[in-house]
Formats: sequence, structure tokens, C-alpha cells
Amino acid sequence: MGRGAVGDWRAEPARHGYSRRVRSPEQILADSAVIAVVGASRDPSKAAHRVPAEMQRYGWRIVPVNPTADELFGEPVYRSLADIPHPVDLVDVFRPAEDAVDVVRQAVAIGAPAVWLQLGIVSPEARQIAEEAGIDYVENRCLAVERAAANLTRLG
Repeated sequence: MGRGAVGDWRAEPARHGYSRRVRSPEQILADSAVIAVVGASRDPSKAAHRVPAEMQRYGWRIVPVNPTADELFGEPVYRSLADIPHPVDLVDVFRPAEDAVDVVRQAVAIGAPAVWLQLGIVSPEARQIAEEAGIDYVENRCLAVERAAANLTRLG
């Protein structure tokens, strides 16, 4: 199925007797307006800062999640996904693979419709949790690269 763990835009039979549609990475981005970024960084030299900043420049609302910062990208920083007081469309993960399982559990708990593990982050257990919860899941892909490849913007 390509580079990530997401199928094409088709109905996919689920293991629990129901079917759901699996959105492509492009469709997930097109459908999302608010992105919670777990592991957002203060350091402009890190991808965990550059990628969310780019997504914000192209019109997505970025909600940073980091236990050690107070403000990033001009937005208040939340300590955990559970602390965010409004819905999010996508949870983007800039944490090591071993942390992804807990992040996906938190994303499921807050009702996020999709989780995206950034380039280099792969977790079969996190994928299984997302699939069992019926949420879209992408791993080992970069939001900014996918946005650029699809020429997506939320501006205008």
C-alpha cells in the first residue's frame, strides 16, 4: 500500500463486522482544519518545529502539545491531548515509536478521527489500536511533504 499504513480511498472490511472508509493521506489533510501536534518543538532547526510552522503558513490551525512549553506558533501549548478544550481533526505525532502507542490511545480517547506518525515513526501496535478504534492512521510520512505533493492549502 505504498509508503504509509493507509489504504486507498475505498471501503475496507473491518474485523468487527462493519465497514468503514479509509481515507488517503491527501484526503485526511484536505478534510482536516485543526491539527494537534504531539511533540511540537521550540527549536526551529527541528522538523517538529518546521513542519507544523509550514502547515500553519498554509492555513491549518496548529495546536501544539508539549509538556515543557507555554506557547508555540503563536498558540497556547497543551500538556496532553486530553487538555485541549476543543475538537481536533488530526493528531500529528513527533515522538519516538515507543511513545506512539500511548499517543494513539489518547487520540482515540479524545475522539480524533485520524492519527499521523511523522517520517521515520512506525508502530504496528499503534496502528492496531487505531484500526480497532476505527480511526484513520498514517505512519512514516511527512505532513509537509504530502501537503506539497498534493498542492493543498487551507488559505483563501
